[in-house]
Amino acid sequence: MKFGVIIFPGTNCDYDTYWALKEQMGVTVDFLWHKDTDLKQCDCVVLPGGFAHGDYMRTGAIARFSPIMTSVISFAQNGGLVLGICNGFQIVMEAGLLPGAMLSNRRLKFICDYVNLKVEEINTPFTNACQKGEVLKMPIAHNEGNYFVDSDSLKKLKKNEQIILRYCSPEGELSDDANPNGALDAIAGISNEQGNVMGLMPHPERCCEVLLGSQDGKKIFQSIINWVKKGNA
Repeated sequence: MKFGVIIFPGTNCDYDTYWALKEQMGVTVDFLWHKDTDLKQCDCVVLPGGFAHGDYMRTGAIARFSPIMTSVISFAQNGGLVLGICNGFQIVMEAGLLPGAMLSNRRLKFICDYVNLKVEEINTPFTNACQKGEVLKMPIAHNEGNYFVDSDSLKKLKKNEQIILRYCSPEGELSDDANPNGALDAIAGISNEQGNVMGLMPHPERCCEVLLGSQDGKKIFQSIINWVKKGNA
């Protein structure tokens, strides 16, 4: 089992992700430079959080044209597992691998805090280690996390069971108060229609140790490991 973690200029969660995967999950991890095209035979490619290229123009807009993204797009189109975390989520949307866009948080402020997430779907490469309806505790750290998509696309997301995680209360209830950034339908994480690409705004790599206040991030990474070990990828 081998993960690849992409580094763009401005990425700042690359080593957090590397540490979580290598030291906490015990898997092989390689860094992938944005100017390269070789994915080094990774089973899963992770686009970590940060501010790729300073988020100039808009989040993810420049990073989408990095040479490595040509390989990532081809990899995903051929069934390879791709996980976009925070800024990585924004980049994979810009690359056309996931639908939608990120608007500024509704209160126009950067948010750095723990949130609660309801697991909506578990038959996925990214959540099979979870229970349906389970509430996970993960941190967010973003200024543009207000997920938006047009009404027809939202209907499609629901019909195809692509909404994977929603912001919720500790009891798993959906409410405006539990939605930190105003995301449409409280969406915190989605997959593509084929299910092999996932984007989420919360940071699983920042909650893989008791010291950090939660280990729920491990469930996302363990799900990927389970999926690959079963020969699904």
